[in-house]
Amino acid sequence: MNDSLNFIKPYLRGWPIITGAMVLAFLVASRYLQYVTLMYESTAKLRLADLTEGVPNSNLFKDLDVFATTQKINGEIELLKSHALISKALEKVPFEVQVFRSGSIRKTELFQDSPIIISPLEWNENLKDVTFNLSISENKDFTIRDGKENVYQGHIGDTVLIENSLAIVRLNEPLLQEKKHLQIADDYLFTVNSLSKQISQINAGIDIIAVDKDIPVIRISFKSSHPGKAALFPNALAEAYIEDYIENKYGAANVTVQFLNERISEISEKLVESEEMILNYRDNNNITNIRQETETDLRQISQLKIQQTNLKMSLEAIRDLENYVQSGKENFLELAPNFEAFTDLLSTEIIKNIKQLQAEKKDLLLQYTEKDEKVIVVDAKIQDLTSYLAESITNTRKNLQTKYDKLSFDISESEKAFIEVPEKERMMTILNREFEIFQQSYNFLNQKKIEAEIAKAAKIAFHRIITPATVSKEPVSPNRIIIKAVSAILGMLGAMSLIFVVHMLKGRVNDQASVESNSMIPIAAAVPKLKNENEKEDFFLKTIAQWEVKGLLNNNQISCFTGFDHKHGVSFIAKEMANAAWRQSRKVLLIEIRCNNSETGNGFYQEEKISTNAIYGYVSASRLKTLTTKDWQKFLHGKAAQFDQTIVMNSDFGQSYTLPTMAIAGLNIVCLDTRLTPAKLITEVDLIKEEYKLPQVFLAINRAGYNPSLIRESIQFIQKGMKTLKRKG
Repeated sequence: MNDSLNFIKPYLRGWPIITGAMVLAFLVASRYLQYVTLMYESTAKLRLADLTEGVPNSNLFKDLDVFATTQKINGEIELLKSHALISKALEKVPFEVQVFRSGSIRKTELFQDSPIIISPLEWNENLKDVTFNLSISENKDFTIRDGKENVYQGHIGDTVLIENSLAIVRLNEPLLQEKKHLQIADDYLFTVNSLSKQISQINAGIDIIAVDKDIPVIRISFKSSHPGKAALFPNALAEAYIEDYIENKYGAANVTVQFLNERISEISEKLVESEEMILNYRDNNNITNIRQETETDLRQISQLKIQQTNLKMSLEAIRDLENYVQSGKENFLELAPNFEAFTDLLSTEIIKNIKQLQAEKKDLLLQYTEKDEKVIVVDAKIQDLTSYLAESITNTRKNLQTKYDKLSFDISESEKAFIEVPEKERMMTILNREFEIFQQSYNFLNQKKIEAEIAKAAKIAFHRIITPATVSKEPVSPNRIIIKAVSAILGMLGAMSLIFVVHMLKGRVNDQASVESNSMIPIAAAVPKLKNENEKEDFFLKTIAQWEVKGLLNNNQISCFTGFDHKHGVSFIAKEMANAAWRQSRKVLLIEIRCNNSETGNGFYQEEKISTNAIYGYVSASRLKTLTTKDWQKFLHGKAAQFDQTIVMNSDFGQSYTLPTMAIAGLNIVCLDTRLTPAKLITEVDLIKEEYKLPQVFLAINRAGYNPSLIRESIQFIQKGMKTLKRKG
């Protein structure tokens, strides 16, 4: 767990830097907020007309707003953002002239709070978007300067000539009456903005979005450094949008009315021509009503055919009767004809008379002979009657035949009238169709003309400003809390980044975990920061005991302490190990190989008795060079045989006799300091051990887990500096 949190230690050590950076960033942000320009925001909400529901859905208002369609919200948003609509809105607001109060660090836009009003009368385009300096004195004289160092002077209320342009500088009397203590004499800046610059300023501060994709409500927000200006434009834009909608609708209605009048005139002429064509065709073809006339003729022909059929049946019957009578004329009295087709009263009476005469003849023949006068008279009567009857049948047949022929002729003549009916009907259908088309177009155009005239007369729209923009009392930016918090966080991150970079550039051993991750050599001791003698004594006595248990220490053994610098814990650990062994009544020899140029006595080795069991010896590195490696190693073996423990403070890595000394040692301790030893040197120890096959190499970490705070190190550095100065003094 402790190893996993080692990365936090540099930041814990550098907490004063982190705290200081956060405080400094917070103060800088606070100072910045004192001079930054505050931004205010006001919002207006505009509800679009929805023809599918509500008031516009009624038939009356559909007629009044006949050209309105269901609006797509995104399309309306783009319309509100368009230059055309923004230009119309700018006509409603006094944004052309901007007046600022000039300060030493920032400028503040005054807008409606300006004690002076600058009204350009004839302002050239080349002077637009140019900033002028205006200075007003206590006696209300003013001086105007441009960027070319031109100076124009006058008195409040005068018309000033600036190059070829005129402007009036006057007091804002209504504001001065309301705010009597408002300062007038001051330095100002003013600019007469072109339309393009006004539009660009509006685009920079405006935000138009839909409240919801399914709700036809648009939110118009505008940011400005002056709260009155921020509240004025959203309302002006919403009003301009509604007015533009009404104007477009009125214009469309007006154009439509003109178009409809022209089309109605054309259709009316064509309708009259169509009526005349129908009338002429009827007159030329004697047509009143083809359908009725056709039905009458058909009914008449039908009746004639019925009569013809009846006559034909009677004619056939009378023919059969005539043929029958003619074929049996000689024996007429023996015939029994069918008189179904010949049933008039006269014929019936004749047949009765014939039958009576025939019966009378039979009665006479009972008394008289055929030649008797009475019988002959009866036969004569019968003969007259039969001849009359036969002639009557023949005449009847002729009469029926004549009637039949006349009916056939009449039917044929009547049917001739239907030959021209299809063509007449086709032509009448064409003429009527053209007439109906023109009639329908005429009626439709008249109806639309009425609707268009209503729309033209009714200048209303169902778009509504449901929430007008109001003057904001609190600025929306900058957000002081967020800026200060973010600044403090950025200061903290910057300090942490600096600590991380410094920590990586220093590349020190830092802790036991970094040593274990970079070296395969085991750690024999991790010496903490020991504050007093008791702690030192306890720790090193415990270390000797642990080494003996592990078999690292033996009698008459040479223990060599080596490092990359004596300051990296070599002298400290070696001496403390010697002191701990001496306290255990061991006979101890502490040999130091001195690498400096100070030489005392004769020979390369000198001894100094510290106590009964402790000897301190030192070797001059320069004189040691006169010995061979074997002689030096033989010397050390000879000394070690006389003592229980021989501790050698070896020369630093890279010196001539560093490796020979380590080669004969029974225990090699390489000392590393967490605050001084570079981490890149750890791997070199592994390479040296493997290359020279050094025996019993272990690592000892000095000041393990020691992370002094920056404040403590600063105090210690100051104290050391003061001591040095006192010594020099």
